[in-house]
Amino acid sequence: MALRYNTLGNTGLLVSNLCLGTMTFGDGEGIYGTIGSVDQTGADDLVMEALRTGVNFFDTADVYSFGQSERVLGQAFKNLGISRQDVVIATKVFMRVGKGPNDVGASRGHIMDGVEASLRRLQTDYIDLYQIHASDEVTPLEETLSALDALVQQGKVRYIGCSNWPAWKIGRSLGVSERKNLARFDAVQAYYSLAGRDLEREIVPLLQSERLGLLVWSPLAGGLLSGKYTRSQKKPAESRRSSFDFPIVHKERAWNIIDVLGPIAEAHGCSSARVALAWLLAKPAVTSVILGAKRIEQLRDNLAAADLLLTPRETVLLDEVSALPPEYPGWMIEVQNANRLDNSEQTWSKFR
Repeated sequence: MALRYNTLGNTGLLVSNLCLGTMTFGDGEGIYGTIGSVDQTGADDLVMEALRTGVNFFDTADVYSFGQSERVLGQAFKNLGISRQDVVIATKVFMRVGKGPNDVGASRGHIMDGVEASLRRLQTDYIDLYQIHASDEVTPLEETLSALDALVQQGKVRYIGCSNWPAWKIGRSLGVSERKNLARFDAVQAYYSLAGRDLEREIVPLLQSERLGLLVWSPLAGGLLSGKYTRSQKKPAESRRSSFDFPIVHKERAWNIIDVLGPIAEAHGCSSARVALAWLLAKPAVTSVILGAKRIEQLRDNLAAADLLLTPRETVLLDEVSALPPEYPGWMIEVQNANRLDNSEQTWSKFR
């Protein structure tokens, strides 16, 4: 298995370019029932398979099955006799975990309560990457960053990140951290797939400019790119999207992408999912792609994407069919900078 190890943003921490996501771990209570319910034995098997192939990176959150995902993951490491220093554990805080008014958000209080609960469930003394799961529109940014910095100083958290934040807020957070000498974000966890390339407009350029890592969630667009779905089979039985249509995608554009994915997968003798993952792994901004699996066979197929090399022609076909429509100011920047990139008379003449 040709897994790579990338630095987490501008740090010296090495993480595998494929990460095992554990949203499926636990009894699947509430909305998580549509995502999967992997018991302890099944979780142990998935964690062992991931480790066997070189994965050292595991992602969870306090809200997944209301804490059970963290608990099952921590117990899996214990059951398998895995040394703490051999794995990189990422978890998140923000989402509602109780009925009280302060049982949600990125306030100092909720962060401090959340990290203690996560440490207990994971059976560990520290969290490698602690991420703010959503953009808090109530708590001042300075309060959130100050709380995270305190956790880093205490040794309970080693690196920090955020998830589902807009580019402007990520950029502002880096400025606040620099100005106040606080720990800065090292990674951003975001949705990215062939069917959802929106972050390429603003977030990817920011991450590359400021050297932040990109952790990709839902790389198969909630299973839409797995190979189960086609124009004629829009709602296959026992599929996640049949009951939980998320993340949001432009469906007609998605069917066009799937039409191209199928023949490429057939040419390589593999699944469409593997092709979609290989396309993502080749993107220079991507640090690690998070895989969610319920079965060993599914995980093995996804992990095999690390060995799949698409041809230049196949990459072009996928890039073209999934390309984002032009959006301002992007198209204007491209037009106005054309003569800076190409000084030929032909280029100049287009804008006279």
